[in-house]
Amino acid sequence: MLTVQIAAVGKLKESYLQKGIAEYTKRLGAYAKLQLTEVPDEKAPDNLSGAEEEQVKRKEGERLLAAIRPDSHVIALTLDGKAWTSEQWASHITQLTTYGTSHLTFVIGGSLGLAPEVLQRADTKLTLGPLTFPHQLVRLLLLEQVYRAFKIQRGEPYHK
Repeated sequence: MLTVQIAAVGKLKESYLQKGIAEYTKRLGAYAKLQLTEVPDEKAPDNLSGAEEEQVKRKEGERLLAAIRPDSHVIALTLDGKAWTSEQWASHITQLTTYGTSHLTFVIGGSLGLAPEVLQRADTKLTLGPLTFPHQLVRLLLLEQVYRAFKIQRGEPYHK
C-alpha cells in the first residue's frame, strides 16, 4: 500500500484545521497509509534581515530533510511549483505509483517557505496556485487534493 507522508513545519493548533485533517485522514485510509510529520518551527522575531530569514529556513529545512525517507518521492509545495488540475495531479500520482513509487512525501515549509536544500531534494515542485495561504491551512488543502486524486484515479464519484 502506498504511504503518503506530509512533512510540515510547525504544530497545528487550530481545532477547525485539526478536525478537517482528521476527516481527510479517515477518508484517505481506504487508499493509502497516511503519515503526518510535524517538525518544530524556528522561533524568530517578525522583522528579520535577509540573512536571518535564510538561517531560519535552513534550520527548519534540516529538520524536514531528517524526516524524509531516502527512498521517498518528495513533492515540495512552493509558489514557483507546477500548477496542475486535479485530473493532471491524479494522473501524475498514478504514473508514480505504477512505476514503483511506494512512498510519497509532501513537504510544507514554515511561514518563510522552504530552504534551498529542501527544494533541491524535491523530485517534484507543486503549487496550489498563485494565492498565498497560511502554511497550516495548506495541510488541509493538500489532504483534500490527495483524496480527490485517489477518487479520480479510481473513477469514483466525489461530491461537488
